Amino acid sequence: MKGLRKFLDRIEPMFTRGGRFEKFGAFYEMLDTFLYTPADVTRSAPHVRDAIDLKRVMTYVVIAVLPCALFGMYNIGLQANLAMAEMGIAGADGWRGAVLATAGIGYDPDSLLDCFWHGFLYFLPVYIVTLVAGGFWEVVFAVTRNHEVNEGFLVTSMLYTLILPPTIPLWQVALGISFAVVIGKEIFGGTGKNFLNPALTGRAFLYFAYPAQNSGNDVWVTVDGFTGATPLALAPQGGLEAIQAAGYTLSDLWMGFLPGTIGAESAFACVIGAVFLLYTRVASWRIMLGVFAGLVATVLLFNVVAGPDSNPYLHLPWQWHALAGGFAFGLVFMATDPVSASMTSRGKYIYGALIGILTALIRVVNPAFPEGIMLAILLANVFAPLIDYFVVRANVRKRARHYV
Repeated sequence: MKGLRKFLDRIEPMFTRGGRFEKFGAFYEMLDTFLYTPADVTRSAPHVRDAIDLKRVMTYVVIAVLPCALFGMYNIGLQANLAMAEMGIAGADGWRGAVLATAGIGYDPDSLLDCFWHGFLYFLPVYIVTLVAGGFWEVVFAVTRNHEVNEGFLVTSMLYTLILPPTIPLWQVALGISFAVVIGKEIFGGTGKNFLNPALTGRAFLYFAYPAQNSGNDVWVTVDGFTGATPLALAPQGGLEAIQAAGYTLSDLWMGFLPGTIGAESAFACVIGAVFLLYTRVASWRIMLGVFAGLVATVLLFNVVAGPDSNPYLHLPWQWHALAGGFAFGLVFMATDPVSASMTSRGKYIYGALIGILTALIRVVNPAFPEGIMLAILLANVFAPLIDYFVVRANVRKRARHYV
C-alpha cells in the first residue's frame, strides 16, 4: 500500500493546476480519495466541524442498504428457481446458465447458495452498467466544471440498481442512470443542489418511457413465460382476498419472499438499514415517522369510508400497505435523502406525512399506479422548499409576537 501511495503522490503534480493532465484532475482526485482518506481536512477554529464528512455519510448509507442488496440477490434466484421448478425447466439459458454449470451450481429453490448465485448473476450486470454509464457522466461534468467527483454517486448507483426489475434490458439501465445523473442532478448544479432524488428520477423516466419492461406482471421473475403478480397488482382486483388467494402472507411480505424489484422488497432488511441509519444519525426519524403515520392514517380513513361495492383496494388493511412493494425501502432510503427532503424539524414531519398520504392516494385512487411511493416522494420533493419556507415564516411570526 505504501508503494501505491508513493505512486499517487508522484503523479499528482501532473493533475494539478499547470500540470500535463490538469483537465483530468477530478478523475485523479476521485481515485485518490476512494483509496485513501483526503489529506485536506479542516483542523482548527473558526471552521470547527463534526468528525463526520460527506464520504463517511455516503459510506454509512451504502452499508445500511447492503442487507437489501444481499437479500435481493437471494430472492431473485429464489423466484427464478421456483418458477423453473414449476415449469419443469432444467437449467438457465445463455451465459448465466454456462457460468452456473461451470461452477457446479444447481437450481434447487431450497439451497441458499444456488438461489444467491443465480440472483447475483442478474444483479451484477445491472450494477456494472449503472456504475460505468453514471460514472461516465459524473466524470464528464467534474472535468468540465473543474470540481471533484462526488461520492454521492455510490449511493445513487446502489439505490437505483435495487429499485429496477431484474429483467430490465441493460441499455435501458444505462439510459435511466444517464437521465438520473444529467437531468436529475448535474443540470441543477450537482450534489447538494438537486431538488429531486436522482435515483427515483431515473426510475420514473424508465417507468413512463418503457412501461412494458418496467411494470406489469411479466418483469419481476427472470424466467421467460412466467407471470408473477405481486400483492400490489392483485389488490385493485380483489383486495386482501385476492392477495391471500395467491398464497401471500404478511410473513412473506415482511421478509420479501415474493416477485419484485432487485432489492426493494424486504421490509425486514429495510428495518435493519433503518436502525443503522438512525443510530448513526444519518437519516431523519421525523421523516420516517411522518411517512408511516401519513400512510396509516390515510388507509384507516379509506377503510372507514369504503362501502361494500367500493374499490377493493380501499378495504386493504394498513399493515399490508406498509409491507407490500417498495414502501419500506422508499421510507428508509429515498424519503430521507437530505438533499431533496425538507430541512426544518417541523417541515420534516409535514414532508413525511405528505409522502405517506400521497402514497395511499396514488395506490388506491389510480389502479394504474399500484406502487405509489415513487411518485409520492418525487411530488413531495417538489414541495419540500415550500414547506420549509412556510415553517420558517411561521417561526418568524411567532417570535415577532413574543419579543417585539
